[in-house]
Amino acid sequence: MSIPIRTCFWFGGNGLEAAEFYVSLLPDSRIEHVFRPAPEAPPLVIGFSLAGVPYQILNAEPRFTHSEAVSIVVTTPDQAETDRLWEAITANGGSASQCGWCKDRFGVSWQIIPEALPGLLSHPDADARQRVFTAMLAMQKIDVAMLEAAARG
Repeated sequence: MSIPIRTCFWFGGNGLEAAEFYVSLLPDSRIEHVFRPAPEAPPLVIGFSLAGVPYQILNAEPRFTHSEAVSIVVTTPDQAETDRLWEAITANGGSASQCGWCKDRFGVSWQIIPEALPGLLSHPDADARQRVFTAMLAMQKIDVAMLEAAARG
């Protein structure tokens, strides 16, 4: 038996704009449905998927705000994709944070993590792991070349 599960984000009126932005970022992403309680009404529920993962936006009054307690995590294949996503998400009112975290202009938190990072943080040499971890803590956007250099010592 399959039980469909979606993460739902509460937006204060600009949910469709956010969903359209999000699906523009990643391949295999799309708006799946938009529910309006009346034809002339703004969208109330927007269903969409990011890289095949389902999400939903409840587009209601601006009652709640987003926080870092929930984030969208994207594992990127290389530095170029890390840079592309980071720049798109932090542009136009988004903001950078530490260790691969950033916020988009809608206030939603993201983690943009190059696939090399977990391997470097699991390096067989404990000193190399510590150097990688220390280097990562000093970064906003993750820089794989700098982490690899830290691993080498």
